Amino acid sequence: MGVRGLDRGERAALIINECQNAMINGDFSHNAGLVREVEARGVVARIAALAEVFRGAGALVVHSTIVLRPDGIGTATPCLLLAALAKRAACVEGRPDARIHPELTPRPEDFLLRRTHGLSPFHGTELESVLREREVRTVVVTGVSTNVGVPGACLEAVNRGFSAVVPADCVAGSSREIHDFQLAHIVPLLATVTSSEEVAAALGGVAAGTG
Repeated sequence: MGVRGLDRGERAALIINECQNAMINGDFSHNAGLVREVEARGVVARIAALAEVFRGAGALVVHSTIVLRPDGIGTATPCLLLAALAKRAACVEGRPDARIHPELTPRPEDFLLRRTHGLSPFHGTELESVLREREVRTVVVTGVSTNVGVPGACLEAVNRGFSAVVPADCVAGSSREIHDFQLAHIVPLLATVTSSEEVAAALGGVAAGTG
């Protein structure tokens, strides 16, 4: 049995959500719980391996980031998540913590997506246009976090008529309890929850380092 959303030859794109130093790198991040979960689950290595499968299949890899302007223009703070970023001056353009984790450095053929506001890769960006130009039908969502970012990306994808797939070994939340709850009760309402190995197999490749 194939992966729903990838079982009929659908063209897919990989979205790597907010895998920036400020979020998942222990040398920069203030979110110790998220860093701990990412490291314990081996998420970075698994995403890197899956990205290679996508590239090898000629499929698009998208790095979705939030990068604030130094003067704060364009970033409203109507919620705790965005307010916390602004208060800490995290993910500000030109600073090391805004950069993508070094083990996930984009390749020339990847698409780098930046926004200054919002909680979803689709918000205020050209992502939908890029996906439609590439005739993508399914997005495979990886990265952080399963608290908000991952289900948010799936919801926005579904709203736009895309199918969503979430490899459970390529995402993490701020705690094991939150992660497990979201993947058991929330994310399956929006996306097919599977593994990086199953996604790789559906694309005709093997995700190395996923054992």
